[in-house]
Amino acid sequence: SLSTHTLHRTPAQPHMTRPPLLQRCLRELRHLWLDAADARRLLPPEAQARLEAAVQASEARHLGELRLCVEAGLPWGALRQGLDARGRALELFSALRVWDTAHNNGVLIYLLLADQRIEVIADRGVSIHVPPDTWQALADRLGEALRQGQPEPGLLAAIEQVGTLLRQHPQPMQVAPEGADFLHVHG
Repeated sequence: SLSTHTLHRTPAQPHMTRPPLLQRCLRELRHLWLDAADARRLLPPEAQARLEAAVQASEARHLGELRLCVEAGLPWGALRQGLDARGRALELFSALRVWDTAHNNGVLIYLLLADQRIEVIADRGVSIHVPPDTWQALADRLGEALRQGQPEPGLLAAIEQVGTLLRQHPQPMQVAPEGADFLHVHG
């Protein structure tokens, strides 16, 4: 099974919720208001390039799969279904094939800007070795960096921590495939 960790929410909450009408409408407006330009303001192309290089350097030292995904807002269909950040992170974990490693050791760091949520999804090969409070601490530190207006340093620190965790559980060295995508920024 997957291990999921988040900032500002307990893991027991459902993936899909139906808040009261006013809250739902306000949430939908936030998601529709924010777009790819908002995500690019948070992480301009130069920052994205540095983050991608950091992920590649990390992955060169372990067999794990590490992905960052930043979305300004959810797609309309996901909003209408009441999908939350955790549910969307699980969808992306699958769609981006983060789970598709020989040792089930993929990790996704997901930011949903409209909801101000962070999700860390770790596959079972990682979560059996890393206690949940470690992932929560990572999300907390990243959340603090975001609140302080330091998204790139916060994400670089998160990449380094995930890389360290993946290296602590020795596995054969393997280089990521050429041309793999490591950072996804969506509107």
